[in-house]
Amino acid sequence: MIEKGTGISMRLQTLQKELESGKRESLQRFWKEVKEQGAPLVEEIESDNGHRLVTFLWQADEKLKDVSLISLMTNPTEYPMTHLPDTDLWYLSLQLPSDLRTTYQFFLLPWAKNCPDPFNPNIFAFYTEKEDPTDIKLTRSVLELPDAPSQSWIEPQENVAKGKVQIHTMESKILGNERRVWVYTPHGYKPGTDEPYPLLVLFDGWAYAYLMPTFTILDNLIAAGEIPPIVAVLPDSLDAEIRMKELVYYQPFNTFLVTEFLPWVLTQYAVTSNPQETVIGGSSAGGLAAAYAALKHPEVFGNILSQSGAFSLSPAWEADYGWLARQYGLGPELPLKFHLDVGTLEENSFHELRGRPSTLKGNHRVRDALVKKDYPVHYTEFSGGHDYINWQGTLGDGLKFLLG
Repeated sequence: MIEKGTGISMRLQTLQKELESGKRESLQRFWKEVKEQGAPLVEEIESDNGHRLVTFLWQADEKLKDVSLISLMTNPTEYPMTHLPDTDLWYLSLQLPSDLRTTYQFFLLPWAKNCPDPFNPNIFAFYTEKEDPTDIKLTRSVLELPDAPSQSWIEPQENVAKGKVQIHTMESKILGNERRVWVYTPHGYKPGTDEPYPLLVLFDGWAYAYLMPTFTILDNLIAAGEIPPIVAVLPDSLDAEIRMKELVYYQPFNTFLVTEFLPWVLTQYAVTSNPQETVIGGSSAGGLAAAYAALKHPEVFGNILSQSGAFSLSPAWEADYGWLARQYGLGPELPLKFHLDVGTLEENSFHELRGRPSTLKGNHRVRDALVKKDYPVHYTEFSGGHDYINWQGTLGDGLKFLLG
């Protein structure tokens, strides 16, 4: 749970007392310390080791009318900030889990623009969906509290051999469109091998290629012997509208996967056709699409990797948001293996939207149905929201369980 703090930080309380006593130079000294030490302010809470009091700061001129914190801690949610009277200081104190990892930015009025935290050098970049991955669309600041789990697989290592990435364009007659496909082959890949490589299919290819260090994660996992050398194939989603059509209970997309996409992959690369060595996965709607594809085609996909799967969505022909869980729970047990992860702060994601349960509750429902049916399930909850900053950390854990 995200809780408003019971008060502002001790550091701000001290500043306020000094200003009230006429020590105006204290404000300048405060900002100097913030520039040197960084923000937000993180303070321990007496008798509560599981939380920290986190104070976000913004320095503004007199033209600024309002400042809010925008964070993916929930859906995202907007948190209005408070102006300290007769100063250029705006602040917001929140009581946050000590293992939280999230992104945030500030929303400024009257300019109606979003800005990262100028006092926080730790940023997460979102790029425009172009071939040039250096074309940054926006940046969010990153908050990692002291007990946030390490993300040991995401950093490039000097002594780790790197795989090769190629970009293809593939046309689909079934879907009536064409898309880019990113293909990762491991270091030492042998196209003519008699032992085909395990296969990983990840939806939203552009996002996994550029917003998450997927290829670095694969390099590191393979070098450490945590997973075998694999080929990863990342089909792109064309735009938001087509993505939601294709990835949310769309049978023509499953037909495309098994009759066009995978045959194309098999002719281009030395990959397995064994479902037990094939992983299909994605985040949000991509996680939902992976679970649906495996439900319909377990003879092709034997392993499902879902990151904050949008299981609270229902098919167009159903009013029940628990349709997918019910299919797995009531149908025959299939030869499938699952990794599911979701953020504890996703309890408000899509909450009460047309009566829909939250992303967290949707994942609980699917997990419970799978466990009751004795499916092999690796389920984990991270302290954070619906955010790539968290999925990049859980991706490696999911692959280790499914392929390790």
